[in-house]
Amino acid sequence: MVSAEHASRRVVITGLGIVSPLGLAKDAFWSALVEGRSGVAPLEQPLKDLHISYGGAAREFNEGIDNFGALPSEKKKQIRKGLKTLCRESIMGLASAQRALGDAGYGDGGYDPDRVGVVFGTDYMLMDAAEFAAGIAACTTDKQFDFTQWTTAGFAKLFPLWLLRYLPNMPSAHLGIYNDLRGPSNSITFREAAFNLSLTEATRIIQRGQADIMVAGATGTRLHPMSVIHVVQNETVANGEAPERSARPFDLNRRGLVMGEGAGSVVVESLESAEARGATIYGEVVGMGSSAVCDRKLNAKCDVALANALRAALRTAQMTPDDLGHIQAHGLGTKRCDIDESHAIQAVCGERKSPVPVTALKSFTGHMGAGSGAVELIAGLLSLANNQLYPTLNYETPDPECPVNVVRSKGVSPGDSFANLCVTPQGQASCVIVKRWK
Repeated sequence: MVSAEHASRRVVITGLGIVSPLGLAKDAFWSALVEGRSGVAPLEQPLKDLHISYGGAAREFNEGIDNFGALPSEKKKQIRKGLKTLCRESIMGLASAQRALGDAGYGDGGYDPDRVGVVFGTDYMLMDAAEFAAGIAACTTDKQFDFTQWTTAGFAKLFPLWLLRYLPNMPSAHLGIYNDLRGPSNSITFREAAFNLSLTEATRIIQRGQADIMVAGATGTRLHPMSVIHVVQNETVANGEAPERSARPFDLNRRGLVMGEGAGSVVVESLESAEARGATIYGEVVGMGSSAVCDRKLNAKCDVALANALRAALRTAQMTPDDLGHIQAHGLGTKRCDIDESHAIQAVCGERKSPVPVTALKSFTGHMGAGSGAVELIAGLLSLANNQLYPTLNYETPDPECPVNVVRSKGVSPGDSFANLCVTPQGQASCVIVKRWK
């Protein structure tokens, strides 16, 4: 519950951190968007057996300490030492969060650690099969695996800290340790819906008076080999086109999702805290909503869930659909998901005086799992800051089953607010609404 004392406490965004196929720096990221440069390209190590040759890899991210932005030397040493215990997803998330703290002006402390916390979203983190190779070999004779030998001969061959690499609370835990953040800490594992839910919880924590500053973020990948197998088995994957033209959200000729990887983080704090230190304010978090819907046979109803989440976010923001400047869409690029999302937007915003502009970042990056929602929200904030929307790449032929106003040219106004939409294949939807700071 939010107490009466803090019910009107305003929460603003003061720091941004990105790891994406379009780079790590927010200015380079924005330039790629307005110039229409895709981050989807041939993979350095294509997965030939799965017919995956391109994707949105975060190519500038080499998992080194230089990816974390400017840091004091002692913190560099501390983080560098801990990287060996983290998988790539956790390292991406931690790097984006450190970059967000630096962007907010908190790169080297300067806060009451008891009043600063973390809420971080993750995807399902999958282990690398190669980590088990030595242990399996030790238990195998004449091509027959003997499970009874695993605890004695096999398990000892694993890297001693292998399990820690894949725990979904590692980004929040390590960020808290490295920056002495002693406030509320949580990890949310709701796949694609995770970031909006993390930002919602971070905002509510500040409004409840339990913290003054929070880091909210999310990290994910669809390029891990085990994740690729899962995606290929359960989703329609684009193929057969030039890499940069393969991601086509809402287009009639879309062929499926493109796999990518990335992470994003924001620093949110009370307006009093931000104004007291003269911080740059990117926007104000004003609305949030979530919903999970399936039928009696457990089939996901993503259209209903998305509409519910968007309506709830508008309600908490005390806004009408006509007040909404634009929508940062989930824009997965599959036939079914794009239709569901379009119908949800039409159900909520169909009576507007003019169609709400809709743009889809995945046309540039591919699907970054849980990281997508975070990077998409940052793209929306940069659209407000630069007073223009970036066009959706590869949108050429409207689909009659997707009755939405997709942004396809430069010069479209972002308005003064936007809704960030996310949904999982299981019908879990989340939405956050952010307003321009004036």
